Amino acid sequence: MNSLRKKIELIIFEADTFAGKLFDIILIISIAASVFVVMLDSVESYALRYGSFFIAAEWFFTVLFTMEYLLRLATVEKPLKYAGSFFGIIDFLAIIPSYAGLFFPGGKYLLVIRVLRVLRVFRVLKLAQYIGEAELLIKALRASRRKVIVFIFTVLTIVTIIGSAMYIIEGQENGFTSIPKSIYWAVVTLTTVGYGDISPQTSIGQALAAVVMILGFGIIAIPTGIVTAELTRAIGEQPHSRRTCPGCRNSRHEADARYCRLCGHLLP
Repeated sequence: MNSLRKKIELIIFEADTFAGKLFDIILIISIAASVFVVMLDSVESYALRYGSFFIAAEWFFTVLFTMEYLLRLATVEKPLKYAGSFFGIIDFLAIIPSYAGLFFPGGKYLLVIRVLRVLRVFRVLKLAQYIGEAELLIKALRASRRKVIVFIFTVLTIVTIIGSAMYIIEGQENGFTSIPKSIYWAVVTLTTVGYGDISPQTSIGQALAAVVMILGFGIIAIPTGIVTAELTRAIGEQPHSRRTCPGCRNSRHEADARYCRLCGHLLP
């Protein structure tokens, strides 16, 4: 029994073996198919024509994912710890809406949360080699968070002032029925999205809108520049190997370097 449990655990939790990779691929295909079924079932014309098929398919996937979840709990060494982990919670949320739908109509559409489980695809694609780059990006985002927060508060202040001014200039007769709605217009205009559902009609309002549009071009580039600067700094601060080159005595090399970057000499 312990041997069987160990084999099942290797298949379910590891992607290094052929069986493990095959299990993950089948699981990912099943997840994508189940989400697709839920989406199609929300379309009224499809639901009327293929409703019985959608119900059968949904319960097939629900039973499949329930068995998978129970197998994970049965084979893992600490089932409670797994149940409280990120993927454990996602696994639970992936099956509970179907059962909840028996008591609460409409709850089945929460099944789209299954798409989060496709994050397991990273185990199959072996993206471990990109962990270093991801850590660099996270480090840059953390280093720039205070600057970005200050920038966001500055933008919020600007759109509040502009939205309030536009509410006074245009008024309710031109669609600016409240200050919050005017602030919404300012955000849409400043970010250069431009839905066009509200637009100024007076000359003063149009002049202010032109200023906001021009201002938007400069504002969008600021957070990008902040993060890029921190990312460049983080790359420059990457740890280097302390091996000294026998040829030129240079001691700064990349950790995986085999030859000196200055003279080409073989490193020890």
